[in-house]
Amino acid sequence: MVRPPTREQLGEISETFGLHLSDSDVESFRSLIASTIASYRRLDELVEPVEPVKYPRTGGYRPDPEENPLNAWYYKCSIRGAESGILAGKRVAIKDNVCVAGVPMMNGTAVLEGYVPDSDATIVTRILDAGGEIVGKSVCESLCFSGGSHTSDTGPVLNPHDHSRSAGGSSSGSAALVVAGECDMAIGGDQGGSIRIPSCWCGCYGLKPTHGLVPYSGVFPIEVTLDHVGPIAATVEDVALLLEAIAGEDGLDPRQKGIQSAPYSENLDVDVSGLRIGVLSEGFGWPGLSEEDVDESVRRAARVFEELGAEVEEVSVPLHRDGIHIWNGIAIEGATEIMVKGNAMGVGWKGLYETSLLDAYARGRLTRADDLSETVKLTALLGEYMRRHYHGRYYARSQNLARKLSAAYDEALESYDLLLLPTLPMKATPIPAPDASREEIVGRALEMIHNTCPLDVTGHPAMNIPCGLSDNLPVGAMLVGRRWEETTILGAARTFERSDTYSVKKRG
Repeated sequence: MVRPPTREQLGEISETFGLHLSDSDVESFRSLIASTIASYRRLDELVEPVEPVKYPRTGGYRPDPEENPLNAWYYKCSIRGAESGILAGKRVAIKDNVCVAGVPMMNGTAVLEGYVPDSDATIVTRILDAGGEIVGKSVCESLCFSGGSHTSDTGPVLNPHDHSRSAGGSSSGSAALVVAGECDMAIGGDQGGSIRIPSCWCGCYGLKPTHGLVPYSGVFPIEVTLDHVGPIAATVEDVALLLEAIAGEDGLDPRQKGIQSAPYSENLDVDVSGLRIGVLSEGFGWPGLSEEDVDESVRRAARVFEELGAEVEEVSVPLHRDGIHIWNGIAIEGATEIMVKGNAMGVGWKGLYETSLLDAYARGRLTRADDLSETVKLTALLGEYMRRHYHGRYYARSQNLARKLSAAYDEALESYDLLLLPTLPMKATPIPAPDASREEIVGRALEMIHNTCPLDVTGHPAMNIPCGLSDNLPVGAMLVGRRWEETTILGAARTFERSDTYSVKKRG
């Protein structure tokens, strides 16, 4: 039950807003507030609508280490969907920032541990409607704010190729489980590269769709203009099947305007002859980051496309190098307001609210703030500082520059059907030791996002395709397309996959 504020509480709040209220002012406002509190009491009496849960299930179980060698499962379960559909016979892992009714959800942080959703995210229902079987929740990084696989409170997720190396994040468990063969496909989320980063470092296919193509309803947000959710799989065909199952409007996510989906799995056999591919020069040679073998593997992939008949040329988008700065300006303040202070939901949203998730996370965050990851603490401290002292100026400036960045890619994509560049500048990095410094933990979490995060800012579709191995570690190339033209990306990726230049090797 909502209680009226005390004099002391109202006095503290007034100071936050720079108000100078006398004792009589405070008492006057308390009296006015008391009459409005009745509305909140009435809200407690009304029944909030909850999306129906269509398919029966049990809560599953937390697997022992012997059953979880990569530490990539948070929970295992078996939820079977419709008897037929395009995902019939497919085993699907769900990233643990996605609500699955009756199955615990931690989102990588002890702050949320013990929470059990009471409804399914839209994409969960769609997977089950398409005949898929949900086989568990995959570990993700703490509040998904890391490109490394070392920040989850359940411990690091291990790279299937080298257990001393990062699997990439934040969809760390999803990619590791796909490559280990423990599921056929998985759901990932992407705000700075979190589908493409683990797909690259583990060696599988991962597609960040056009912003809004896949509904985000029932998924824990970071920043509404950056939030994406999409498929990870061992084959291009399975990526296409999963995207086909989950894409399209759901009426609950207001970001979904003018959606253009397609039967992706039916349009994979394309002739790349004449396809125009621009090799994005600014994606290579990042000072202090890029590794020569990575750049060379991606340029070799470009030559393969040329041998297959594509027209391949170098293209320059200078503003790409500033994408990381524009992303920082949006992500740091936006995540502070929505993911932290807004308790994962924020305000001003006309879409679905997961009220029980908001409440559970808020209680955990306020009582266990010290348990937040170092990356989240850094974001909250800097984001709040920028808000208090610069009043949202740089968030606004970044959002305005985002349109300029988007136009720069669009201009390049007028001359080319696809852009190609390294997904990540470097191969998988070592997992920091348990006693690593804060500087190393944060550095290993955010150092790899320079090529991926600009596409979250602009919302263009982008896909990791494995294109080589170096020192037994995967290298990935990224294909970027026009909005809503996932079919072009998938068709090109499928042709490259069939060239046998590089195939996913399942590792335990």
